[in-house]
Amino acid sequence: MSKTLYFILTHPLFLTVFWAWIIAQAIKVIVSAGSKKRIKLRRFIEPGGMPSSHAAVVVALLTGVGIKEGMGSTIFIVTLVLALVTIYEAIGVRRETGRQAELLNELQSHLAPHSPMKYKLTEQLGHNPIEVLVGGILGFFIALLFL
Repeated sequence: MSKTLYFILTHPLFLTVFWAWIIAQAIKVIVSAGSKKRIKLRRFIEPGGMPSSHAAVVVALLTGVGIKEGMGSTIFIVTLVLALVTIYEAIGVRRETGRQAELLNELQSHLAPHSPMKYKLTEQLGHNPIEVLVGGILGFFIALLFL
């Protein structure tokens, strides 16, 4: 392993973001198991759901950069913009895409119920504001814990 790769993989900020993602995804599996009454390990890599791992990751990164570099630094502002764009996209664009997939799946089931070409689109792509808020809070506290 190269020195640079080793440095990145062992850097406290990288590890903070990594663990924010792992913990958010693990919670997603647990929440899904509670509501579906069965464990679906696939939820660990699927998009959408409670909490938002996107929000957890970018808020952990933002918090970590704020702690390490200061809130007045250029990199903090860059990270803030990245976090805001990511969160906006998770709540807005991806959520709307999921709603469109839901409508298209319903339309297909009514218009072509016996069609041999059945393809179900993924419906749970984005997040509602509560899922993003919980993910953000999770990311914030993980950064405080790890850094």
